Amino acid sequence: MGLVEKIMDFTEAYADTCSTVGLAAREGNVKILRKLLKQGRSIDVADNRGWMPIHEAAYHNSIECLRILIHADSSENYIKTKTFEGFCALHFAASQGHRKIAQILLEAGADPNATTLEDTTPLFLAVENGHIDVLRLLLQHGANVNGSHSMCGWNSLHQASFQENVDIIKLLLKKGANKECQDDFGITPLFLAAQYGKLESLNILISSGANVNCQALDKATPLFIASQEGHTKCVELLLSGGADPNLYCNEDSWQLPIHAAAQMGHTKILDLLIPLTNRICETGPDKVSPVYSAVFGGHEKCLELLLQNGYSPDAQICLVFGFSSPMCMAFQKDSEFLGIVNILLKYGAQLNELHLAYCLKHEKFSVFRYFLKKGCPLAPWSHVTEFINHAVKAQVKYKEWLPHLLLAGFDPLTLLCSSWIDSVSEDTLIFTLEFTNWKRLPPAVEKMLSARALNSSWILQQWIASVPSLAHLCRLEIRCSLKANHLKSDSFIRQLPLPRSLHNYLLYEEVLRMNEVPELADDDEEISEAT
Repeated sequence: MGLVEKIMDFTEAYADTCSTVGLAAREGNVKILRKLLKQGRSIDVADNRGWMPIHEAAYHNSIECLRILIHADSSENYIKTKTFEGFCALHFAASQGHRKIAQILLEAGADPNATTLEDTTPLFLAVENGHIDVLRLLLQHGANVNGSHSMCGWNSLHQASFQENVDIIKLLLKKGANKECQDDFGITPLFLAAQYGKLESLNILISSGANVNCQALDKATPLFIASQEGHTKCVELLLSGGADPNLYCNEDSWQLPIHAAAQMGHTKILDLLIPLTNRICETGPDKVSPVYSAVFGGHEKCLELLLQNGYSPDAQICLVFGFSSPMCMAFQKDSEFLGIVNILLKYGAQLNELHLAYCLKHEKFSVFRYFLKKGCPLAPWSHVTEFINHAVKAQVKYKEWLPHLLLAGFDPLTLLCSSWIDSVSEDTLIFTLEFTNWKRLPPAVEKMLSARALNSSWILQQWIASVPSLAHLCRLEIRCSLKANHLKSDSFIRQLPLPRSLHNYLLYEEVLRMNEVPELADDDEEISEAT
């Protein structure tokens, strides 16, 4: 079928559904185009994309065909006609880098600031596609260098900075591009360069006087975003250009670039920021120590770097994350947990009952035993209720933690409250009472035990009714006279000048055996192997 005989087909969304005139313009076939026009064929028939012959000629760089079409209808309306997506012929010329086509259109009256349905201008398309010659031409014909170039406010200087097209950035700035222009998120070209690690773009913008401490709508700064993304060279450049590492970068005024670097694991950037960051961030009650950020991100090297430089392993209570200490937060990081725990302990983190409670909550029983051996204080406690709540939930596996707690010298009376007595199994309750003189308990405890016994088995009733042996009472007395650190492990008791059988008795071996408690493991070795 010949070109003149080609039938338009609007039933399929393909590019070859254009008119015969459009096809001639697309192929740059001047001879056929003239023949069609002489036959009276229309030049303004659109295909199923809204493309007319003038669009085909502009897109495919058919210079002579374009001249013929403009000559056939030199009205501005035809030159400015748009596709269904709002593209005019000049948009296509700019996007494809067809300088001569653009020149013909502009001289014929094309609008250099025409916008598509998405507010895209020819100038933006020339920048996006790196066509600096077309860009110069558009600027010469009045294209607005600071005009709207996209629906989200991202403009030509943003685009050039993102693509790191140095020559285009310089040209736009020379022609008066606004260095502080913002998109809908408050992001400037300099911020964008920092975010994507475009070092050359960043250097030009800083040298031109762009604000290095600009803030996006969420308060993030270029230094913050570069620290977060790990662009070390950009961070160095920003700092040398006057970026403020102590400018808070969120609405609640607690997050700094140092937090971003610590959380994302960028040690080189963290090393740059530590000496420049005000330490009030780890002491202010409404602030957050970057130690939390390192733990939250699970980055051991960042954590150790902060601690080496004097940041506290305990830090202040973190209201933002809802943790009372970095050690408590560590329980949320399963894969890096033990490494983080050991680093915090290495630098002097203080253990308390909340850490034991979290061990029970997350069923980290070997760590529970490890904390006991590391000297977690067993009194006085400020968070008894929280510990007991987790203890009650962990009572099904009491053999893995309760014997170790009681043998370490923990006062069982602390456990013998209503929630423990009423909720735990009979075996767990009896095991707890083995570390007491159950006939000399406070009246309130005796009353609760009696109430529990009324609704329990004969075994528990008989056990509570029995009288502790003299040997048991002596055991309690001897253990009570020992210091807390003596009970931390069995080595002290094993060295007492007593027969081995008495050593075993003081260590409750018959009770452990009767309750089928597993042999006490060496948790120091277990933790070391795991890390």
